[in-house]
Amino acid sequence: MYYISCESRNSGGSVTEGLKLTVPYFQEPGSVTLQIMHSLKTYIVEDSQVIRENLIATLEELTPVEVVGTAQDEVAAVQWLSQPDNHFDLVIVDIFLKGGSGLGVIRAAHELQEHHHKQNVVVLSNYATPDMRHTCLELGADRVFDKSTEIDALIEYCSELAGNRGGNSKNLNGA
Repeated sequence: MYYISCESRNSGGSVTEGLKLTVPYFQEPGSVTLQIMHSLKTYIVEDSQVIRENLIATLEELTPVEVVGTAQDEVAAVQWLSQPDNHFDLVIVDIFLKGGSGLGVIRAAHELQEHHHKQNVVVLSNYATPDMRHTCLELGADRVFDKSTEIDALIEYCSELAGNRGGNSKNLNGA
């Protein structure tokens, strides 16, 4: 797949609207389908700067993700998520943080959904044991991914989620 990014900026240079066009590598001769995916506004809660920076670079390069904020600890994450002016579609949370726990972030995000539109919450952790997966899902996480073995699954999940959030397909046959 090829991604073609398009975005508009306001007078201050900030991105106000973004989308990516997905062009399949191969289809029937003479047939091209474009899938329009709106940017998936994503908030990342990860305490390791190296992991956070690499995750942002990977997701923004390979998926229609737009990172709208980050936090290193539970308090900062819950505070940001609680602000009514902060808009997001997806929260990616690590379990172990510099302060507090990702479990508290999952719980808070789930409680906030009762008052706001549905946001997806996923866990990305090196501690994705069966018991921890069960706990995260019980607290309201939509999915749990292991950092060491399931990055590809996270990338696929983000792409599918963006496609399901108002994405449209258009066949460009010239017909």
